[in-house]
Amino acid sequence: MRPARQLIGITATLTALSLGLAACGGDDSGGDGDSDAPGTVAEKKEEPQTWPLTGLPVDGKGSADADHPVLVLKLDNTASSAPQQGLSQADLVVEELVEGGITRLAAFYYSQIPGEVGPVRSMRASDIGIVAPADAALVTSGGAAQTVQRINDAGIEIFNEGSPGFFRESSRSAPYNLFTDMGKVAKASEDGKEARPDDYLPWGKEGDLPAGKPAGTITADFGSHSTNWVFQNGTYVNQNTYAADGDEFPADSVLVLRVDVGDAGYTDPAGNPVPETIFEGTGKALLFHGGSVVEGTWSKDALDSAVQLETKGGKLKVPAGRVWIELVPIDAKNGSVTYGK
Repeated sequence: MRPARQLIGITATLTALSLGLAACGGDDSGGDGDSDAPGTVAEKKEEPQTWPLTGLPVDGKGSADADHPVLVLKLDNTASSAPQQGLSQADLVVEELVEGGITRLAAFYYSQIPGEVGPVRSMRASDIGIVAPADAALVTSGGAAQTVQRINDAGIEIFNEGSPGFFRESSRSAPYNLFTDMGKVAKASEDGKEARPDDYLPWGKEGDLPAGKPAGTITADFGSHSTNWVFQNGTYVNQNTYAADGDEFPADSVLVLRVDVGDAGYTDPAGNPVPETIFEGTGKALLFHGGSVVEGTWSKDALDSAVQLETKGGKLKVPAGRVWIELVPIDAKNGSVTYGK
C-alpha cells in the first residue's frame, strides 16, 4: 500500500481579538465608555492551490487533491514507437538512459488524465529515484525479475499488462503495440483518500531566476541518442520527437541534471549491460528557460527525496510550468550537453 499523500489545502483562519475597555467617563466621540468594544477580525487571504508537478495554479476554486496518485508512464523513445501517444497531456517528463545508449521516457500525469497512451514499455531500477519522490505509481509493460523486486521493495505500486486499461494495438507490431487507457488505470489506483503529493521541483516565478547565458539551442546526448531542443515562441521545441503531430510535449523549461550511471547487474535479451541511473547525491544542473541557461548544482539526499537546486548565490527555483528533465550521464563517453545562442 502506498504511503499517504500530503494534504496541502490551505484554509483561511479567523482570529478574534476582544478588547475590554473600561472607561472612567465619556470619550471625545460621546460614547458611554462602559461597554466592551467589539474586536477586529483579521482574515488571512486564501492562498491559491497549485499543481505539484508544474507549480501552476489550479483553475478557479478547484483543488489539487485527487483520489489517485501521480501516474508515471514508461514510454518507448525510439523510431519504432512513432507516433507516441499522450505526451501533450503530461505534466512533466523525465528522459533516462537505458541499455544500448538509447533512452526511455517517464511521463508524469496528475493534473489531467488522458485516454489511450503508449507505446508502454518496461521499467528500470533507475525509476525508483524518478518515481518515489512523487509517491507515484508506475504504468509499465513489466520488467526484469530483479527490477520488479526492487520496485516492490521501494513500495512503488505497479500497473502492467493485465491491469485495467491495457490492450494490444493491432495496427502495430510487438513490443511496440502495448497501450493503456490512463483513465481506467487512474480509477483502479483510487484508494478513497483525496490528497495532494509534494511538489516535485522547487517551484518559483520567472522573476526569481538569476541572469543566465543565451541558450536558444540544446543537445542532450546519451550515447546512441541525442535529444535536440530549439527555443521558439516562448517554449522549447523537441526537434527529433517521436510524438504524433499536435501531441508533442510543450516544454516551458528544460532541466538537465548530470548523473552517475552504474550497472544494474544484468543484461538485456541482446546481451547489453543494463545501466542504472544513480538519482541521488549531487551533480551539475543546467536550467534552460526563456532562451537562457542558469548553471548550478542539484542535490537529492535519498532516492525518495525531492530534487533541490542551488547556484553560488543561493537556492534556485524553477519557473512554474511544464518541465522536461534530462538525466544525462556525467561520463563523457556516454553523455554530454551542449547549447548555443
